Amino acid sequence: MSQKQLKEAFVSNLNGTTLMEISLGFSVAPLCLLCRGLLLILYYLHYGKPLSSRKYNLLLDFVVLICPLLFSCTVLSPVIFYVPPVIAAICAGIFSKIYIQRKHDSGVSFRQIVNDFQKTYLDPEYIPSITLFRVYVNVLTSISILAVDFPQYPRRYAKTETYGTGVMDFGVGAFIFGNALVCPEVRQKSRATQPKFSFLTRQFFSIWPLIFLGVGRLVSVKSIEYHEHISEYGVHWNFFFTLAFVRLAASLILTILPKSKSWIVAMNLAVFYQLILNITPLKMFVLHGSNGKDTRAGFLNANREGLLSLFGYLAIYMASVQVGLYMLKRRNSVKEWIEALCSLILMVLVLFLFLHLSQAHVDPVSRRMANLSYCLWVLAHCLTFFICFVMIDLMLVFTKLLVSGASVPCCWNVLQLAHSSKKHDTETMPVKGESKPLHICLITAIDKNQLLFFLLANVMTGIVNIIIDTIHSKASFTLGVLHLYMFFNCLIMYILHAKNIVLKFW
Repeated sequence: MSQKQLKEAFVSNLNGTTLMEISLGFSVAPLCLLCRGLLLILYYLHYGKPLSSRKYNLLLDFVVLICPLLFSCTVLSPVIFYVPPVIAAICAGIFSKIYIQRKHDSGVSFRQIVNDFQKTYLDPEYIPSITLFRVYVNVLTSISILAVDFPQYPRRYAKTETYGTGVMDFGVGAFIFGNALVCPEVRQKSRATQPKFSFLTRQFFSIWPLIFLGVGRLVSVKSIEYHEHISEYGVHWNFFFTLAFVRLAASLILTILPKSKSWIVAMNLAVFYQLILNITPLKMFVLHGSNGKDTRAGFLNANREGLLSLFGYLAIYMASVQVGLYMLKRRNSVKEWIEALCSLILMVLVLFLFLHLSQAHVDPVSRRMANLSYCLWVLAHCLTFFICFVMIDLMLVFTKLLVSGASVPCCWNVLQLAHSSKKHDTETMPVKGESKPLHICLITAIDKNQLLFFLLANVMTGIVNIIIDTIHSKASFTLGVLHLYMFFNCLIMYILHAKNIVLKFW
């Protein structure tokens, strides 16, 4: 077999892993974020000033936010069930040190602190959890697209062939979910005086970078005979095309129907698509082609996975629009966000119940078809991931209240403490004693240039695969390459952010 054929075989015919392992694996990211925040607060408590060095901020962010993810999906994957408890124990130890040291300076009881925390007002204009979710999906995807070509990346985490739940299967749907959370319809950009045709035209032109990247990937892959797994999207199709067409189709639907009913569209679309798969030969066509022998003759046969999975991805997008609208409702206090969390947890439980019923009685999860079970799985896990970030944000807000003046990047700003005498509706500045939030943050840096970060990761992945025999690499070499690859990508984003450069011109 040629090197190209070996690499294609290396990522083919896989069956995924369990839902529990995926859930535990994704809990590492929020816990790392909590650890980073607690370390910054502890530093402030000891030295009376925030960590201001750009060099040390980048080093801290990379070591705490990125490195554990690299280890978790490679050499620590056999013991992944122990990784989250260990990080949680470290976080508990840091919090205990903060609380004990703070207790010497204040006689306020823990119960009083909790009561004041619930009544604390937060900045309603910025929800850091949305940024954190989108950035971490991008980071985890960037790690996986290169790591999957090394033997240290478990085969059960890679994309499945037909049925199953792999980590990379989830990443595809999570990208759709994250894009929908911040789409123009969710952000409620004013369209009252803008004709529908004009709005659609703007949306059409806004997706040209994705079309351009899709064509660029297609041409480059075919021209250098780069290895590719055809059953993912087909011969000519790729995920950039899927992102572009899903967004355009959603914009068209949302100009006709009210966005508050997007969940109804999502439900009907997913159920109807699944019915068509089950009662017609469409499922056999997706899996085996029109002749039943996996033919790729003709455009539809050649790209059947990419074209027909659009229905499932569109359903995920429409459901995510509804989630985005719910999340962006104006909430001012911690108590209101706790109530919202309870609603989201209930929603997740319902989705997992439907997922269990769908897998048992309809069809197992299939990213290749983007069937009903896949849609339910992606939505349930995305909401779980998102809930974790909201909970971490609230924990950091609570800890910040213990240490007056402490600041954590990409965390909620406190507008007014519960015991403040000022009225909430007149309070527009951070509470007295809380320093201005740091702008030196890797999360913010990646968020400013997310598409560029993803594009750079794809280009670097291609370069590494061309110059290195990845499938025969040893563990130490693999870890070195992956860390250099991620550090280079993060450093570029960090430099652009430091110079206040945002490469977006569409």
